[in-house]
Amino acid sequence: MSERRKYSRVMYRAPAILKQDGREWHAHVLDLSLKGVLLSLPNNWESDPERKEFDLVFFLHDSEIELDMECILVNNCANYLHLYIDHIDIDSASHLKRLVELNVGNDELLHRELAQLTDHMAEPQA
Repeated sequence: MSERRKYSRVMYRAPAILKQDGREWHAHVLDLSLKGVLLSLPNNWESDPERKEFDLVFFLHDSEIELDMECILVNNCANYLHLYIDHIDIDSASHLKRLVELNVGNDELLHRELAQLTDHMAEPQA
């Protein structure tokens, strides 16, 4: 089976809050990439299957740096939520880039992934 991911995933553990229409669920970030996040399934999880858009918020360890992003639920498994990062503000994107950069350990790979991300964001939406 070939690997389909375009972006390196890094293990990262942090408490997170998933929000939708005034509701909140507490979960944990398990790993992330420049375009996606894997979350633990919240204990009280229930959402409208027709609504896939969520806001995700988490803080970097030992800091007050908050990462905010708009995500789309891609997969809802027994224990995990797979989220696609649809939109992220510039400050959060900079912190996410730095977090991935510190954990990937390969500058060439990171720059290639950033170029792919930039190309993807520049594509017109259908």
